[in-house]
Amino acid sequence: MPEKNKSNRHHLTSGRFIFSHTTDREQRRRELLGKAGAFLENSIDAHLNSSPLAVPVLDPATYTGVPSIPQTGHWFRVPLSKGMSGDGSEYHIYVKRGASQNTCIFLSGGGVAWNEYTAAHPSSMETAAAAAPGFYWNNLRPVTQMMNIGVGITEASSQRNPFRDWNFAVITYATGDFHIGNGSLDYKAEDGSREILHFHGYQNFHAAMMAAVRFFPEPERLLIAGDSAGAFAVPALAGEIADQYYSSCEDITLLSDSALLKFNKWRRTVKDIWGSPEKFWLPVTSDNIVTDWYRNLAMQHPGRFRCLFAGSTHDFLLSAYYNDVAHETFRTDAEVQDTYYRQFCDEIRELQKIDPSMRFYIYDWKNILRSGSGTIHTAVRQPYFYHHRKNGTSMAAWLEDAVSGNVYDVGMSLLSESGT
Repeated sequence: MPEKNKSNRHHLTSGRFIFSHTTDREQRRRELLGKAGAFLENSIDAHLNSSPLAVPVLDPATYTGVPSIPQTGHWFRVPLSKGMSGDGSEYHIYVKRGASQNTCIFLSGGGVAWNEYTAAHPSSMETAAAAAPGFYWNNLRPVTQMMNIGVGITEASSQRNPFRDWNFAVITYATGDFHIGNGSLDYKAEDGSREILHFHGYQNFHAAMMAAVRFFPEPERLLIAGDSAGAFAVPALAGEIADQYYSSCEDITLLSDSALLKFNKWRRTVKDIWGSPEKFWLPVTSDNIVTDWYRNLAMQHPGRFRCLFAGSTHDFLLSAYYNDVAHETFRTDAEVQDTYYRQFCDEIRELQKIDPSMRFYIYDWKNILRSGSGTIHTAVRQPYFYHHRKNGTSMAAWLEDAVSGNVYDVGMSLLSESGT
């Protein structure tokens, strides 16, 4: 698989624009920034490992029968021996027991690798500080704890989170394959060495679900939610979660928050790059893998799920990913965001056709990392979840109503009929 031409590439990390062709002085500056980022990450890791913020470990292998979570309202880390992160390192999920029998299976995001070039550029605080390209997380260092739990819908104790009393299993993500990969990719790293990216997402998913169903065997209500890459995975995996793991649960809600990336080679990526089973690549017939998977879900499970979809109109990060897929340029600007907006409007209309009962929460909260760089990327695991409102309604209130059967749209006036 040929590498991309990197001699004239732009990149965006955390809302900052950079140009890849630099002077020696600029290169040294970025190297120093990268070292500072690595130092910061190592410091945070050390602090999380040794402070009260460290999440205690539960090992499901020590249990027989149905395991017990020691405390209600506290997060625990569950190592999974059958799991593997993209770089071959250990894998774990997070679980929390609530006061109710309601359960949320949350599919985490963390980027995507669709070819050798993107595989060779995983994300880290080092790459972010150096404004270097980073397309996906390939391991679960302690610092990634902050990306998975403790804020938004995963906040455990605050009254502002209406889901604080729910059981949670957060299926972490460090494989770049929308949780459905079943293969590996040999690629050339930046230093010229050969490395392997383990697309182990599907095995991780199964190991995680086996643990989740042991901790939370009989939910009254089930919410299957995901943000970013996890939002793509929701329609791909919801049927399997319902049929194989929670077949007795009749009240199931789905939520995808921020899932749009047009790419005319998705089938090839899913089949040949990620090595995913046929059931994942066969339904992919267009450049929108999300609508393809939701269409297939509606055909395979008519009326089984209460479906919800959320997203921001000019998503600064997804628009940059699209620009890279389409033009090998990982950056965003007003023109790219306008293209994304038109695609977003089209996606919502297509989802409405696929499932007329699907309901939407559309938001346009500005990305404050850089002036003029679009709207935020995801809200469900951010303070935006309960702090910000659209048409007077927070996403938290909208989702709380929806899982109770009161479904409605928010923010649809942000969409143009023509997409312009």
